[in-house]
Amino acid sequence: MSEHYLNHPTFGLLSRLCRIDEFRSLFTTLYAQRLFFLITTSPNGVQFDPVSRADAKLMLENQMRSTRREGTVTDQKTLQHIYKRTFSQ
Repeated sequence: MSEHYLNHPTFGLLSRLCRIDEFRSLFTTLYAQRLFFLITTSPNGVQFDPVSRADAKLMLENQMRSTRREGTVTDQKTLQHIYKRTFSQ
């Protein structure tokens, strides 16, 4: 998994936590990691949808479960590290 960043017009630089599907990814503010956004890309552009911390945590947990079934050990460890870094504070 590589690092991806996106510039939000109000909140500045966002960092991707994980991909949800082909068109959606979960991002958080780079420095505080307190605000979360579901980013949807489409031919019409990029859509920023704020999500609660609880919803972001659930989305990441679901991705971790999915990666355990279908992903590599490296991807699993990467998501576990992201999860601990983001939600164990």
